[in-house]
Amino acid sequence: MTNNNLPYIAKKAPYKIAVEKDKIYFICSCGYSKKQPFCDGSHQKESPSYKSIKYQATDSKEIYFCGCKHSKNMPLCDGSHNNL
Repeated sequence: MTNNNLPYIAKKAPYKIAVEKDKIYFICSCGYSKKQPFCDGSHQKESPSYKSIKYQATDSKEIYFCGCKHSKNMPLCDGSHNNL
């Protein structure tokens, strides 16, 4: 379970992912998914207060999804992992 209701740190670095324009992605916010950075429903058991984050790509490009789950710009990385 999460500590102090904080998400589990899956990785102290971002996940570089090639996204496709208009495609919808569901991103893990709890940190427990085995399919990082994507949600696999693990929050339902491990941390029910968390939900997946829906992300729709506006362009086909590479982006950086948050790995530490502490970004203030979830689901995108904002460098918060550097302060953990």
